[in-house]
Amino acid sequence: MLKFLTRSTLFIALIFATAFGYPQNKPAQDPVLPSESHVQWADAEIGAIFHLDMPVFVPDYDWRHWGTQPPASVFNPTKLNTDQWIRAAKAAGAKYAVLVAKHCSGFSLWPTKAHEYSVKNCPWENGKGDIVADFIASCKKYGLKPGIYASASANGFLYVDNPGKVQPGGPVNQQEYNAIVRKQLTELWSNYGKLFEIWFDGGVLPAKDGGPDIAPLLKKLQPDAVVFQGPADAKNLIRWIGNENGLAPYPNWATTNRAIDANGTLKPDDMSGSPNGKLWCPGETDFPLRSGWQGGWFWKSEGQGLLTPDQLLNNYITSVGRNSNMLIGIVIDSSGLVPEKDVQLLQTFGDEIKNRFSSPVAVTHGKGSLIELNISKDPQPVNSIIIAEDISKGERIRNYLVEAWLNDQWQTVAQGESVGHKRIQTFNRIDTRKLRLKISNSEGTPQVKEFAVFNTRE
Repeated sequence: MLKFLTRSTLFIALIFATAFGYPQNKPAQDPVLPSESHVQWADAEIGAIFHLDMPVFVPDYDWRHWGTQPPASVFNPTKLNTDQWIRAAKAAGAKYAVLVAKHCSGFSLWPTKAHEYSVKNCPWENGKGDIVADFIASCKKYGLKPGIYASASANGFLYVDNPGKVQPGGPVNQQEYNAIVRKQLTELWSNYGKLFEIWFDGGVLPAKDGGPDIAPLLKKLQPDAVVFQGPADAKNLIRWIGNENGLAPYPNWATTNRAIDANGTLKPDDMSGSPNGKLWCPGETDFPLRSGWQGGWFWKSEGQGLLTPDQLLNNYITSVGRNSNMLIGIVIDSSGLVPEKDVQLLQTFGDEIKNRFSSPVAVTHGKGSLIELNISKDPQPVNSIIIAEDISKGERIRNYLVEAWLNDQWQTVAQGESVGHKRIQTFNRIDTRKLRLKISNSEGTPQVKEFAVFNTRE
């Protein structure tokens, strides 16, 4: 019937709607959309990243003291078992895992042909082993999607400091180092199958500034991988959230403008992203289970601090619950195993997430600015909600309220800005028969994949 209204009548109707507070959802203007790889990555939600490098065997080694790298002969994790690593990650709910194949020392966990500083010259497996191959096989065995940390920015063995520049007195010049980087990345991206995620810790020095030209190699060899702090013109980019504490900013948008020219080598000033960003580049929240020495990323002793289950749960709420993926840093000790205390913590955390969020009191989905969730005829106790958008259609929600039916009226119990893949909010326990999600501002019609309410223990 609306098409028969006169122009003046339409104007009056618009004034009436605005005056009485009805949501004003603007048509989407050329929405920025994720790739299919971005959607699959967001759905994974929890990942693990494993560190094993020379500091585990020589704790006082400083990779920036050029020419002092420990010999390959000290690397000998006699009980190394990548199946045990991946079982520990899976118990925590991880759907993907990243192996640090080469950290700042330059020692390589696969028998690279680029230089001699690798597992091929260590006593472990008599120099015949390949930790990358073992890791990939374990991921496939237990159903986790594999990723590889492939830093190009630091290499103590070759006198390279952030963001990938060769320092004076080193064994190679910049051009030779660039060739080594390309050769090693070609090995990692060609010999171990399809990768889910590729990590460039510290970013990539752009080719225009003298760095290796990596983006064409990525597009050729691993076009579907999501790429953390990769070259600016790579596909499927994801970004750092600005700290290693398990705390994503809020609001936290999957779109951004800064990552377009940051190359990962600079800390951008929009860690929250931007609702009007021109690039889909969501944040990943990485943090270590341990604390103190080496930032908590590497094993030193059982005396290191370890997160508590409550702290780990809070990290989940402030990462996955803020439209970010959660990447848990897991140490490998000098024997080649995840320490038993860490294994137990990961299991406890995984069990707690299932206990809290696997059985909603009620759940629904829908399109539009108002979605009502009926719980039951009698009031039920609830204290948490999850909202999730269908991000394949873009991030559309800009502002929202969650209201509960209390004392015969609607009362606000939660509100926020960004939602994206998932928003988790907790509040003081209430008893209610129904809730509703009111989206007061959006770009286009909101597409809510899930609106769920829970009653979790304190």
